[in-house]
Amino acid sequence: MAAYTTIDDPSAYFKVQLYTGNGTAIGSGGNAITFGDTDTNMQPDMVWIKSRSTGEHHMVFDAVRGSTKALNTSRTNAEATNTEFINTFGSDGFTVGSNDKVNYNTATFVSWCWKESATAGFDIVSFTGNATDDRDISHSLSAVPHFWVTRNRPDAENWLVYHHKNTSAPETDYLLLDEPSATADNSIVWSDEAPTSSVYTVGTANSVNGNTDAMITYLWSEKQGFSKFGSYTGNVNADGTFIYLGFSPAFFMFAETGNAEGFIIYDNKRSDSGGSNPNDQYIAVSSANAEASGVAVDFVSNGVKLRANNGHINEGTYIYAAFAEAPFVNSNGVPCNAR
Repeated sequence: MAAYTTIDDPSAYFKVQLYTGNGTAIGSGGNAITFGDTDTNMQPDMVWIKSRSTGEHHMVFDAVRGSTKALNTSRTNAEATNTEFINTFGSDGFTVGSNDKVNYNTATFVSWCWKESATAGFDIVSFTGNATDDRDISHSLSAVPHFWVTRNRPDAENWLVYHHKNTSAPETDYLLLDEPSATADNSIVWSDEAPTSSVYTVGTANSVNGNTDAMITYLWSEKQGFSKFGSYTGNVNADGTFIYLGFSPAFFMFAETGNAEGFIIYDNKRSDSGGSNPNDQYIAVSSANAEASGVAVDFVSNGVKLRANNGHINEGTYIYAAFAEAPFVNSNGVPCNAR
């Protein structure tokens, strides 16, 4: 029998969680967010939070740097430390403090959460930069990474993005996560070296290998039925392109490579129709703006169907990162139902 997936329950490694802020400080118990929609508990190692209803910056936390340390995908500010960000990563969720960016009273929030695991193809790598060229950085994926984002923690720098479908020679190119940008070519970023199952390579650029600077990289390797890092071409039609994933997505982030449109995110919890199709609520990764609506996609049992003729999603060449709600066919060969 064909191996459809090795991960029958994606919620063991990735979750989308909505919550409402209450402004409560850590000293008063904070706001405990529990992953309550699945039977499988998951202690997150990376939590990405964005206010849906207010103009607050994206906040990224991880267990390697420590839960009180935040980086923003929507600006180049250096890493910030605040005990009122996230207090703990719990066995099935996390607790936020009184900081407005993660717990403004009555504001609505979305969090995207990952568990670090070679099984699920996710690794968090921390290292100290030395500004040398062609420097190999070890990772623990035991597979070639297909997508990663890197950030200099103490300096005001861009987030740099590697994606294996960015161009025909992706190791020569990069995109920016924190501002709209087209693909750029620069040999001092990845040293024009393709990643392997044990290392990826950085060059002399301060944003990826600043001398004596603490660096952080989030790397993913594609896992059938759970994650996919691909590309598609828009058809400039309201009956838009279909993107086959091999699973029903929980998270879909993409950006046009040829124009400065920037990354945007859809997920399976935010929608005017209560999480069902059409999925019309999106968040711009490089902006502090609240979530927006009006550009629709459909999340279906085996991929994403675009439903608009729009430059953000369907008029050029795009790269994407997607994570599953459920595999199209599980490891026993049983199909999952469409939404």
